[in-house]
Amino acid sequence: MKVAWFRFYEELNDFLPSAKRKQSFPFTFTGNPSVKDMIESLGVPHVEIDMILVNGVSVDFNYKISDKDLVSVYPVFESFDISDVTHLRNKPLRETKFIPDVHLGRLVKFLRLFGFDTYYDKNISDNEIISISVAHKRIILTRDKGLLKNKRVTHGYWVRSTDPVAQFKEISGRFDLKSSLKPFTRCLECNCILEDVDKEKISDLLLPKTIKYYREFKKCKGCDRIYWEGSHYEKMKKQIKRMLE
Repeated sequence: MKVAWFRFYEELNDFLPSAKRKQSFPFTFTGNPSVKDMIESLGVPHVEIDMILVNGVSVDFNYKISDKDLVSVYPVFESFDISDVTHLRNKPLRETKFIPDVHLGRLVKFLRLFGFDTYYDKNISDNEIISISVAHKRIILTRDKGLLKNKRVTHGYWVRSTDPVAQFKEISGRFDLKSSLKPFTRCLECNCILEDVDKEKISDLLLPKTIKYYREFKKCKGCDRIYWEGSHYEKMKKQIKRMLE
């Protein structure tokens, strides 16, 4: 029986049992497995990893583990220059777009509220999520670690929290979204962009009090839903302020 020693850093420890977090631990194996297969067998999806060092040398996912190898696994680096090593994830997407899985429906509205392009279909399969992600360069958001282990996945993130507000804050920090927030620019229902519309053109769709008290309106390009700055708008502004604190 062969043995290799593994050490995972920073948020990658979230995927490990407590006994293996933030320390080196042995992993016995037979045959000639790749480092990617061994890492994912430990529960860590490949899309969360940006660098692997084996015996101090940068390697890619295809590296074959040998007896007594010392393996260090790192997440995406935000503050350090590691341009000279082998990066294991594709470069960040130029435009941040998401596709949450079917279990994150409550998170979807928060992402759209802040202006992020978020595709969502509660009846979609995992394979369809992956296909759309790859074809349209969308980041998969999921609570299912297994989904992110699919070899077709290029951009994805395992959402740690179960609370929708905390989930948005987590994702905002992970992808540095604060610099690109555009609240109230996207339809909460269908994800399309909102456009200004003259009140006269939609007056037949509004209630008398809405016509009387409000002057500025937006219309969804996709589903024709009408938005205005009513009491619901003020409530959402307060919620946005709390979420950004």
